Amino acid sequence: MSKIGLFYAPAKGSTEKIAKKIAEKIGNDKVDLILVEENTNIDVLKSYEKIIFGISTVGRENWDAEYKKIGWDFFLQKLDNADFSGKTIAIYGMGNHILYADYFVDAMGELGQKVLEKGGKLVGYVSAEGYEFNHSKALINDKFLGLPLDEDTQEELTEERLDKWLNSIKTELGF
Repeated sequence: MSKIGLFYAPAKGSTEKIAKKIAEKIGNDKVDLILVEENTNIDVLKSYEKIIFGISTVGRENWDAEYKKIGWDFFLQKLDNADFSGKTIAIYGMGNHILYADYFVDAMGELGQKVLEKGGKLVGYVSAEGYEFNHSKALINDKFLGLPLDEDTQEELTEERLDKWLNSIKTELGF
């Protein structure tokens, strides 16, 4: 069995915390954790048929005056040259449904659309039922393009949502 590539950013926050939790639940020996950075090349995607992407809509740029672009800021643009044909991809997105109710997990939506445009098979859609927000680019036909998580205001729901989502993608990602 080939490993799952779990690409995530930013580091040192909820997105990384969930990436490590997913790897642990699937089995650390079955997952390669890859922090998406400025120098991450899209060629690394060629090594994986099964991929999980972890992305945050709002990050360090909101609280750190010294913020410089990192991770997905660079990698999303590089995906314009990606080919996801033959790849099965699941996405989880971090958001805050209270402070950013009008942009809830928007980055997950942008990434999901890019995966679909580039021929990827997107798995792990999640019903919007039980989520509170005003608008999200990640929502299509009352389903999110992946798993939305709110570690800021709904941390108590994360474990159950994560377990349910992992169970729903288990067969397609082969773990």
